[in-house]
Amino acid sequence: MQFRHAMKLSAIFLVSGLLTLSVHAAPATAEKAAANAPEKAPAKIEVAEKKTADQIVNTVCAACHAPDGNSVISLNPKLAAQHPEYLEKQLAEFKSGKRANAVMSGMAAMLTDEDMKNVAAYFSTQKLTLGQAKTNAAGSLGEKIYRGGIAATNVPACAACHGANGAGLPKQFPRLGGQHADYTLAQLRIFRTGERANAPMMMAIAAKMTDAEMAAVADYIQGLR
Repeated sequence: MQFRHAMKLSAIFLVSGLLTLSVHAAPATAEKAAANAPEKAPAKIEVAEKKTADQIVNTVCAACHAPDGNSVISLNPKLAAQHPEYLEKQLAEFKSGKRANAVMSGMAAMLTDEDMKNVAAYFSTQKLTLGQAKTNAAGSLGEKIYRGGIAATNVPACAACHGANGAGLPKQFPRLGGQHADYTLAQLRIFRTGERANAPMMMAIAAKMTDAEMAAVADYIQGLR
């Protein structure tokens, strides 16, 4: 009887000892496994590929303005040879909403400041395809307005800001020479109504002009060179 009781106690102590050994050995084993595990590669950071001006033009601009900026759609402006400062400013104002245009606001929203600068520089280096006036050549109403203004309503000469041949002035006034007459006329009209409100001087000038005067000077501008 005493022998069996002693054997039972021995068995209990043996199991207890094994359990204790197991508890102490587990952390050491885990530490060893962690030390021998291969290092994890750092998480890969995806960086968007920087687009070139050519890529932006072909995917965003070309459908309406043509790849070289000489739009064949007369209500869409020619951008070729335009001052880069002017183009960049217009894109920024389309994006901010200062210049209202549903289509262009959506397009500009996709561009970063750097994209705008690159696109503006791209179009400024393209060769402008010149046009022809339909009826407003030398001596026409269009020429008189462009070069001398309209004295009766205090409309200044367009040439005073945009130059004798419509080349404009970098950083201040856009190039007009060779621009589509339909586009120029449309802009004069929305300056007059206030729909385009990002050039107060042009709004004030357009407010004093009739449709006939706007059409004449827009036609003359189309043939400027």
